[in-house]
Amino acid sequence: MSSSVQRKRVRKTPEARRAEIVQTAARVALTEGLECVTLRRIAEELAVRPGLISHYFPSAEDLVGEAFSVASTGELDALLPADRPHGTPTQYLARYFALSAGDAYDDISRLWINARHLSRYRPVLRDRVAEQELASDDRLERLIREGVERGEFRTDDPRTAAIQILVVLDGLGAHANTDRSNRPEAVTRMAVTTAERELGLAHGTLTEAAPLREPTEPQAPKPAAPAAPH
Repeated sequence: MSSSVQRKRVRKTPEARRAEIVQTAARVALTEGLECVTLRRIAEELAVRPGLISHYFPSAEDLVGEAFSVASTGELDALLPADRPHGTPTQYLARYFALSAGDAYDDISRLWINARHLSRYRPVLRDRVAEQELASDDRLERLIREGVERGEFRTDDPRTAAIQILVVLDGLGAHANTDRSNRPEAVTRMAVTTAERELGLAHGTLTEAAPLREPTEPQAPKPAAPAAPH
């Protein structure tokens, strides 16, 4: 008698399958470009038939738009979380600039360059780019408003300040495909300098701010104190 046991095939829910498709498309978009997000390519990545992908996304344009939205939302949440319980607005803004200046940010910078170029010809993607730009504006504006309310920042127009900062970051990100080894320090620091100027901060505030102390794992409960002797 054979001792082999046939592996039971787990059927994924429609929600789980759709999420898997989108996450895979977002990964391909980040690492290879939106042009590589096709129904056939994602089917190959997941080892399924292309018809399964088209069941959830009849149009490749819809999948491209969703992939960009998921990738850019993930980037925004990583750089500037909506909930910020572990530090001050100044600390979170300093963290935002530190992360966006690193090499790890280049992939998302390239994705934005790619999306803005393709959106000239793809209406679905154009709408998604506009939505994500608005989401970035809103998230940074809320952080700046919080800083103003707490007396850390000084500006009469948090929305304009947010947009000015993002425009400079976008301009710097546009060079993600070029050699920046000889870039002057003043240029590298341009977004931080803009933020410090627009928010009434002293030079160096956002580069010298104390780092956030975000918990990485749950802390074990402290042992109970020994009972006092009778």
